[in-house]
Amino acid sequence: MNKNIIVAIVVVVAIIGSVYYFTKSSSVTPVVIDTATTTDATASSTSQTGTTTENIGETVIGTSVEKNDITAYHYGTGDTELLFVGGIHGGYEWNTTLVAYELMDYLKANPEIIPKNIKVTVLPVLNTDGLKKVVGAIGRFTSADVSTSEETVIDGRFNANSVDLNRNFDCNWQAKGTWQKMTVSGGSEAFSEPESLAIKNYIATNKPKAVVVWYSSAGGVYSSKCTGEILSETKTLTDTYAEASGYKAYDSFDFYETTGDMVNWLAKEKIPAISVLLTNHKDTEWDKNLAGIQALLKYYTK
Repeated sequence: MNKNIIVAIVVVVAIIGSVYYFTKSSSVTPVVIDTATTTDATASSTSQTGTTTENIGETVIGTSVEKNDITAYHYGTGDTELLFVGGIHGGYEWNTTLVAYELMDYLKANPEIIPKNIKVTVLPVLNTDGLKKVVGAIGRFTSADVSTSEETVIDGRFNANSVDLNRNFDCNWQAKGTWQKMTVSGGSEAFSEPESLAIKNYIATNKPKAVVVWYSSAGGVYSSKCTGEILSETKTLTDTYAEASGYKAYDSFDFYETTGDMVNWLAKEKIPAISVLLTNHKDTEWDKNLAGIQALLKYYTK
């Protein structure tokens, strides 16, 4: 065979091989694992099913007299919102904030417990200034941080304007309210305080299906009402939480007259709400409250 012909054949074969190689290589997209993108995508996908890998966000609903943020934390993405509130009496009832933090930790660690139609919102402390008086800081704390001064702890019940926030809501409001045998300030008018106004505005905007507010200490689950009869849904809410938790159910808190009470104002707004009173001022009674919370989640599951 002619030498020139052989060289030409070799060149042609080489060209054809190169074209095939590059054509095939360009048709294959290499797989690159971006861990950050994968995590975000997983979280987004999971959120659409109603169970998140962690809290879906937080909302600063307002600020206190001393300009400390009042923050609500959200878990789940359903349309039915259940709101849990701690620390309305600040440092005097610091264990109600701790039980709220325990709920937050539990929901983050066990996202599958939240039904897809439900969003759980936790507001661990409404009276941030009162809590700071007693534990010395805003945010997470332990029982070891609590002041040993009884006078300081009692003072921590009130906000920085010396108002009892649970006497500042619009249900039978009075400028002077009662706490045990003491006369306390209910503010200059209903919702005069930035803390109570913040939760009022949040409720108006978000319209939760039901509200649980933790207090201490008497031990029990108390229905709410402002005037008239207890809402039937409130009665169901009370009985459901009480039966599961082991706390006794009560139709109302009647140890002494309360005016401007938060849960009673919620009843006036036709929102089912209960007061869960821990047995003392130190323990969170987490197992009992977890059982009550799980029962509510089950009840509101569609």
